[in-house]
Amino acid sequence: MNTANHPANFFIVAAPSGAGKSTLVNALLAADPGIALSVSLTTREPRPGEVDGREYHFVSPEEFRERRSRGEFLENAEVHGNYYATSRLAIAEQLARGVDVLLEIDWQGAQQIRSQVSNAVGIFILPPSIRALEDRLRKRGQDSPRVIERRLLAAHSEIAHAPEFEYVIINQDFPVALEQLTAIVRATRLRFASQAARHAELFTQLGITSSRLRD
Repeated sequence: MNTANHPANFFIVAAPSGAGKSTLVNALLAADPGIALSVSLTTREPRPGEVDGREYHFVSPEEFRERRSRGEFLENAEVHGNYYATSRLAIAEQLARGVDVLLEIDWQGAQQIRSQVSNAVGIFILPPSIRALEDRLRKRGQDSPRVIERRLLAAHSEIAHAPEFEYVIINQDFPVALEQLTAIVRATRLRFASQAARHAELFTQLGITSSRLRD
């Protein structure tokens, strides 16, 4: 999927479960109406308070496999025994409209996206410690003790993929982490490719071209 000529930006945010990724992303989205959240598909059961079409599109394993066979997904992965995927068409439509898109994702999905979208901006959220991660998982009360143990075991291998991302945020102090996430978004919007696409007429008037910059 070629996004090089779109004025919009594609952000992929990953983290081990319990690092506070969703809370940070939701706060960013609430403060910045210029970013749309990509709603992934999943075969897992909804957690308390989750709404179909808001947190995820909840589908059966059979429907998931059928849509995957038709090539509808930009990426898909199995995480903790459940399947997740991103709609290729939904992402393309939002970017074409000039809307920045943010996708919460695991490291497996991030690798698949990078192989197809070269200018995706990767952001990894780290907990301040494994102990803090465990405390957050237990306090949120969404998973059984067995699931929490499984998530903690997986966290070590997930964290090992942090070097594959352009940016890393340590979520120790929430306001600071949110400020850092916002700063990444703002800086990305000022990259040459984004500015040139958003302000094509001005760049032409000023005689600014990519080839001239390389001369």
